[in-house]
Amino acid sequence: MVEELVTAGVAVGSVGAVYFMAAARVVKQYERGVVLRLGRLQRSVRGPGFTMIVPGIDRLRKVNMQIVTMPVPAQDGITRDNVTVRVDAVIYFKVVDAAEAVVQVEDYRFAVSQMAQTSLRSIIGKSDLDDLLSNREKLNQGLELMIDSPAIGWGVQIDRVEIKDVSLPETMKRSMARQAEADRERRARVINADAELQASKKLAEAAHEMSEEPAALQLRLLQTVVAVAAEKNSTLVLPFPVELLRFLERAQQAQPPAPQPQQAPSPALSESGAQDSEAGEPAARGESKTGQD
Repeated sequence: MVEELVTAGVAVGSVGAVYFMAAARVVKQYERGVVLRLGRLQRSVRGPGFTMIVPGIDRLRKVNMQIVTMPVPAQDGITRDNVTVRVDAVIYFKVVDAAEAVVQVEDYRFAVSQMAQTSLRSIIGKSDLDDLLSNREKLNQGLELMIDSPAIGWGVQIDRVEIKDVSLPETMKRSMARQAEADRERRARVINADAELQASKKLAEAAHEMSEEPAALQLRLLQTVVAVAAEKNSTLVLPFPVELLRFLERAQQAQPPAPQPQQAPSPALSESGAQDSEAGEPAARGESKTGQD
């Protein structure tokens, strides 16, 4: 009798151990357990820790609640301004409702991936090339809204979408490089012209000041000579301005002429001069008479 009781106890213990092992489940901290009892969803989602189910009747599916990083394959498309591009992106999402993620969609990861690819192609067709290259924040927000709208019904929340890279054809890259070079050259010419205009205004003001004070031009010339001579050159070529000559001429004219001393003529020279004049007059008269005859 005792042996039978012992045998029965051992059998019951073995059955209990097998049942416990079959019914025991452990849900991790970042997971939630969804129980399907005879195919019907049990609304009580199992939290992290140790839990029990009915073996053979219940089926426990664990759903990861962590943020999932999923790369979106590169998509070829034509932008609104007829440029062929290849764009890839990355999407961050997480499950917020484990029961909906199990019941509403067969594979929420695959569904989100396909939705991201179609939304990315749609964004490419609606955008210009300049927007894809420089206005990515706005495109990321639009792409996030397009993916998040159907994903809400799947118990999935789109956390963030980022466009990673935009690949352009080589011909388009060369065209953009030429455009950027031409724009840089245009800006350089505009800046140079503006500098010339400002310099001409300053030179005109300087010329006006120098015209009022001619000595300033000579001082400026001397400063130029000093600046060139500082380089230790063996040959110095210096233009000589005409204005400097005019300045020197005006300075010479402004000086009063020096008075010259007058010398009195000697008496001998005066008498001989008078005799020569008297002798010359009769001769001249005779010549005139001869001419009249």
